[in-house]
Amino acid sequence: MVLQVEHLPETARVGEAIDQLTRSRHHGLPVTGPGGRLVGFVSAKELLRHADRRDLHLRNIIRPGTYTTSPEMSLDDAARIMFRYGLRDLPVIDDRGVLVGILSNLDIVRSHFERATPAKAETMRRLLNERYGFEFRLRRGLVPLEKLRPTQWKVYEDELEGRRYELERGFAEPVLVIRKGADWILVDGHHRALAAREMGLRQLQAFILDCDRPEDFAQVEIGLERLAREHNLRTLDDIQVDRSGHHPLVAVTTQLIRRFEGEASPASEVPPGPRKTGSSP
Repeated sequence: MVLQVEHLPETARVGEAIDQLTRSRHHGLPVTGPGGRLVGFVSAKELLRHADRRDLHLRNIIRPGTYTTSPEMSLDDAARIMFRYGLRDLPVIDDRGVLVGILSNLDIVRSHFERATPAKAETMRRLLNERYGFEFRLRRGLVPLEKLRPTQWKVYEDELEGRRYELERGFAEPVLVIRKGADWILVDGHHRALAAREMGLRQLQAFILDCDRPEDFAQVEIGLERLAREHNLRTLDDIQVDRSGHHPLVAVTTQLIRRFEGEASPASEVPPGPRKTGSSP
């Protein structure tokens, strides 16, 4: 959950709330009373209904009470509540009713990726064990960006922009690295690493694979190292940024936008699968 919650006092007027919501990235805000106790939630729709009465206090237009959760509730249960009632945001209150955080549907999506990454790291650990005959230990820690050795020679500008946005929003999905002597071999997370460096960060959270016999492991060139050597990859500076093409994921998800903007898109680009029909977008 997000601990620093943007909210409005119940004594705020409709005009103030509209101005604050317009400046924010939210679709609604919690409303608090004395002592920070949560008294309700004001949505953009409610403010639109009263936009011509800017001097009204929020306590006169909001419905008392709202859906809430506690810090102890499991993430899966909180997600079910949000799905069941179509909520974008779920305020978190303590046992005194004081607002202590907020959970958004974007936080739920973020947690999905953060839980999926360890499984990817564990798969790589087993693969290394089987292929090279060493035992590897998986741990989480910080890695210095300047010491990362890339294994991917090209990234896409549009995906870099997306990763910058995620980092700005606090979505720090760990990269995956193999520790080998002085090298930190970057297995997964090249867009994240470059985006972090462009933002002035010096280190990133990572899942780190350490060999139990580092001296013996140092004598073996693994496939990822060979790939890096063949493409002359030593630092993040050696990665080419493609500013003309699209990342495959972005190319598929934006093809309808491009078509409406007048860019030709042949039928062969449309991925197979069920099509949704009807008037809803």
